[in-house]
Amino acid sequence: MNDMSRRAVLPPPTPPDEGERPRSIRSGGAFGVLDIGTTKIACLIARVESDGSLRVLGSGIQKGRGVRGGAITDIEEAERAIRAAVGQAEDMADTRIRAVTVNLNCGQPESRLFNVQWEMGNQAGGRPVEEQDIRRVVREGRLRATTEGREIIHALPISFAVDGMTGIADPRGLHCTTLTARLHVIDAAATALRSLATCIARCDLDVAGLVSAPMAAGLATLVADERELGATVIDMGGGTTGIAVFAEGHLQYTSTLQLGGTHVTNDLARLLSTPLTDAERQKTLYGSVHASPEDDREMLTVSLIGEEAHHFAKVPRSTIVSIIRPRMEEIFELVKDQLETAGLGRASGMRVVLTGGACQLGGVREMAAQILGRQVRLGLPAAIRGMPDSISGHSFAAASGMVRFVAGDGRTMQDIDFETERRGGVLRRIVNFIKDRV
Repeated sequence: MNDMSRRAVLPPPTPPDEGERPRSIRSGGAFGVLDIGTTKIACLIARVESDGSLRVLGSGIQKGRGVRGGAITDIEEAERAIRAAVGQAEDMADTRIRAVTVNLNCGQPESRLFNVQWEMGNQAGGRPVEEQDIRRVVREGRLRATTEGREIIHALPISFAVDGMTGIADPRGLHCTTLTARLHVIDAAATALRSLATCIARCDLDVAGLVSAPMAAGLATLVADERELGATVIDMGGGTTGIAVFAEGHLQYTSTLQLGGTHVTNDLARLLSTPLTDAERQKTLYGSVHASPEDDREMLTVSLIGEEAHHFAKVPRSTIVSIIRPRMEEIFELVKDQLETAGLGRASGMRVVLTGGACQLGGVREMAAQILGRQVRLGLPAAIRGMPDSISGHSFAAASGMVRFVAGDGRTMQDIDFETERRGGVLRRIVNFIKDRV
């Protein structure tokens, strides 16, 4: 029985109780993450071991279908790819999953920082901060940040202040009259999320949550000092380029550009009149953004669209470079504009970490350093036990980071699940509506 038919016989999963903590953090139960991209769809099944370490139990990878720019464009094609990827991971892990945490690239995600104050009461001298106070101030922040037509994905506390004393990571037990939370809110267009939720529901899966893809890439590739002192992660995927700024140990800003490696491939295919598969091959084998004196003399064989196999053209490698370079310059110039517009200044740090499949083109690191005016390194995702070598490269940084986020990384207080404060979110409503009628 193939993957699609095997998953189709599963009964519709029962949505977890809204007040329930993620199983993976509390009990070490297996959990699944789903990286839905333009060029690939990857599923990882993992668990938290008794010693607190992470272990990947199974993985599945399929060619991206029905997805463009991080958004679902063909539900049936995307459903088939997701079912196959999840089925592969389940077979390897020898377990079934009922829910997946999904990456967020669609819906023009937006990132905002703001402060929310919560009055603790009129008692003289205040009273100690309790967990319920922290939940209330985050819930209040979600309400204030709500915008019509958009759904809040994350409302992550960065730090707290008690009666004006700032920079407090965990205020529980401290006495005060006013509690202030500095929140990082990420939201996205509800319509795009509905299409995503519909596709996941058709795969007999529940949506356990969404994770900002650039943030996940940062969790996987940054070292502790970079997160603390300030660094910018640029995740160069197939259809999108994600930007995430970390400082003081937390995510401070995130953005997504609708440009990536597939746009480079399309440029090559169009200007060389070659099939997309051959354009991808030329990019992978000979792609670079820096010209060399030998490029004019090195001739490459290029297939021609519509021609028979023995009809081809010869082009110098310098032509490949001249096509790739402008597109990559455009991407980094747009990244620079995004960072300047966000007004982060020194918070974004002097360090840039490049990851994602498109960062592997020759000379990209040097180009990024020149355009952005910062130190640049290439970032591989930190190792996770059980992760196969075949999925440990730059292209899988977001998937690896999603596993870390579900396990609690990237959160101010890991024992409080602030994601459950989102009561009756659009994803849960849409998934339940569809499953009630399947």
